[in-house]
Order: sequence, then C-alpha cells, then structure tokens
Amino acid sequence: MIVAYEKNMSMTKVPMPEQEPDVRNKNFSEVALGYTEEMAKEEARRCLQCKNPLCMQGCPVNVPIPGFIERVAEGDFEGAYNIITSENALPAICGRVCPQENQCEGKCVRGIKGEPVSIGRLERFVADYHMAHASADAPEITKNGKKVAVVGCGPAGITCAGELAKKGYEVTVFEALHKAGGVLSYGIPEFRLPKDLVAREIATVEKLGVKIETNVIIGRSITIDELMEDGYQAVFVGSGAGLPRFLNIPGENLLGVYSANEFLTRVNLMKAYKFPETPTPVKVGKNVAVVGAGNVAMDAARTAKRLGAENVYIVYRRSEEELPARAEEVHHAKEEGIIFKLLNNPCAIHGEDGKVKSMEVIKQELGEPDASGRRSPKPVEGSNYDIEVDTVVIAIGQSPNPLIRQTTPGLDTQKWGGIIVDEDTMKTSKDGVYAGGDTVTGAATVILAMGAGKKAAKAIDEALSK
Repeated sequence: MIVAYEKNMSMTKVPMPEQEPDVRNKNFSEVALGYTEEMAKEEARRCLQCKNPLCMQGCPVNVPIPGFIERVAEGDFEGAYNIITSENALPAICGRVCPQENQCEGKCVRGIKGEPVSIGRLERFVADYHMAHASADAPEITKNGKKVAVVGCGPAGITCAGELAKKGYEVTVFEALHKAGGVLSYGIPEFRLPKDLVAREIATVEKLGVKIETNVIIGRSITIDELMEDGYQAVFVGSGAGLPRFLNIPGENLLGVYSANEFLTRVNLMKAYKFPETPTPVKVGKNVAVVGAGNVAMDAARTAKRLGAENVYIVYRRSEEELPARAEEVHHAKEEGIIFKLLNNPCAIHGEDGKVKSMEVIKQELGEPDASGRRSPKPVEGSNYDIEVDTVVIAIGQSPNPLIRQTTPGLDTQKWGGIIVDEDTMKTSKDGVYAGGDTVTGAATVILAMGAGKKAAKAIDEALSK
C-alpha cells in the first residue's frame, strides 16, 4: 500500500489529548487519551524518512522506526503494527512507559531545530488500534522439542519467552506473584499503564505457546538446579529488582512508613486503583511525603494524591536540574498539585503512639559533581525543620532479591546483588543460565529489560541449535 502524502514540516509535535489536571488527580483513568487516526497520520508525516535513521540507534529492541511511521502516514495501521511487532512484543506498553526522550526521540533529527517526531505516541496509537480492530488468531508455530524455563514474568522475562516461543521452543515462565506481568502489573500505576492492557499484551505472548505458572518462587518452590534436572535445557532469570532500599534513619519502623515497592504493589494488586468508585483497601493520610525523585517516586506521589491525600510532598536532596524522573512525569506531577521540596534530606521520622507524625529534614546545598555527574548535596548546618506528615513512602531505589543467588551455586553476582553476565550473550557464570533486566542492572527501564530479554533469547537459541 503506497499512498502519496505531503510532509508535515511543523516544528512541534501534534499535542496529545489529556485529562485536565484537576480532574485526573482524583481518578485512576489514563492521563493521556491517545491520538485519533488523523492526529496519528499528521504526526507521522513529520518524519523525514532519513536514509540513516539515527532514531533506530536509540531503540534497545531495534524497532524499524521509519518503516512503521511511514505506514502510519499512509493510513496502513495494521502494516505498521506488523513492522513494530517483528521486533517488539509489547508495543502498547512501550508506547506508554518508554523514556523515548532519552532513546529513539532523543536521536531524531527533527529534534535539532524543533521537537522530535513523537515516536512513542505513534507506537501507542498503532498498538491500541490493533487491539481494537484485529482478530485474535493464534499463529502456527512448529515446535522443536526443546524446553526453556524463564524466571519472572516482567518485561525481560516475557520478551525472552516470546522470542523463544516464536522459534519453536516450549517455554514456561515462573512468576512469584499471583498475577503475570511483573512490574508492569504491580509497579506502574493504572493511570500510566492500564492493567487490562497489560493483560492483553501478555495474552498475545501466551498465544505463541508460552505457559505461565504463577505463585512459584524460584529458590523456594523449586531451584534453578531442579529446573535443569526436570529437562529444561536453559534458564533465563528475569526476576527484577524487588528488594527496597531504606534511608536507615530513626523512625522507619513506624506505622505509616512504606517502601515505594510495597505501596505501589498494594495499590495495584489489591485494586485500590478502582477508588473512588469502590472503597480503597490502601489507606493514606492527609499529608504524605515521598522521599526520592525518580519515576517510581512520581508514581507513588501521584497515586497518593488520587487516594485522597490533601498534601503530597516530593522530598529530594538535590535541585530540579538533577531530578532523575522523566520530564513528562515531573510536569504531570506538578500539574496535579504535587509539592516539590527540593534540596531537603530526611534525617528522622517522628511518631506518636507508634504512628508517623512528622518527618525531620535538613536543608542541602550542592557541591562538586559526584561520579554520576550530578552535584553532590551537603547539609546546611542548623537548618533542620519538621514537615507534618502521617504517611511516608521511601522511593530511593531497589536491589535484586537475594533468594536466587543464595540458592544457586556457581552463580556469580556483584557485591550489591546484581547477577554478573556477559554483555553480548547475557550468559551467567553458571552453564545454561542466562539473566537480564533489573536483576542484572539494578532498577532501570522497561525497554532496557526487554532488550536484554531479546539478546538472551538469541544467545539461547544459538547455543541450543548447535
């Protein structure tokens, strides 16, 4: 299908329709409403179809970006979907949560003198269009009789499983929780990533023949060695980074203190996102402090606001220039009334009758850049003060759960717990075992985890095909 069309040389993206801030901060419906067909075609026609598409260099899963965008510009949305899914099994998810500004869009030449092409919004549109219009026929795949086990049903695991299933492997995914999806299901809020959408994307992978077994804790229910004894010829570990880090300050054991991991998991798996239509099983107080300023911190703060908190504070020890969260998430948080207390660092949480009453913070000033390039904060002597809060959410990062490394002899790990792999093949020190995603890198992005899953699947196939 070839359709003649004029290029759109606008310097700015076609705006994304959104709920109004004062409406959306009281519900869990998706903030961004998506492009219409005409909006999508208009935005796609901003693409210059570069002979050397730098955008693809920024994509961890190698989506043929110019190809799918050209199909959108022509109005061939199913053709665009087929191009995307040749490399990416979860386009509706990636279109919503990928940090495109640092990846594909960050390299788009349209961004030199204006705004880059909105690759993420177009990917989301294509995936949503397909879900709304396409049939759900299962593909015919010839099995090769070889079995592979995947640990963890998050983005790394589900991607690795899908890639191997396409090649004919019998793949079983073992998920510790009762719901498939990993961080996609329990970590990212409903207003950024609807859970029914995650379920439908996972169902697409299951149609390839992937089996998913939930409530199986590798290292307790069964070990990796026992999986190998059961006939699995390779194991991919994509168990994520679910072990929260804490501040190690007085008062962290008071009632009303959550890790962000626990807080968001409770909200998602206990369906608190149905509030206010139904009573929420997750309670927050009138005043909430979220410590940290990454994407998870923004998710926690915006969730607390939706659960009825009147004042929600982001408490972060650096300045706005050093905020690690996506600019879009910071923008949305500010629009929704989240209060940013920057250059402040918690030093104690105070309580009354075992419950949180206030958080003591000390003001900071920035010194020289540290190893990450961000300026190191240092306390301003005598600047301590209290913030009145009754809920505190700690969102300063996560590490891999130690269970797998403790129960898998011969598996080399970093001091902080990450599994050591060969970067080209994702192979670990243990024969037949591969790993990728947050369990290797520490908490990172969905798309980087998916890239690791793809890389591991390729290496597993090459090893088992010899």
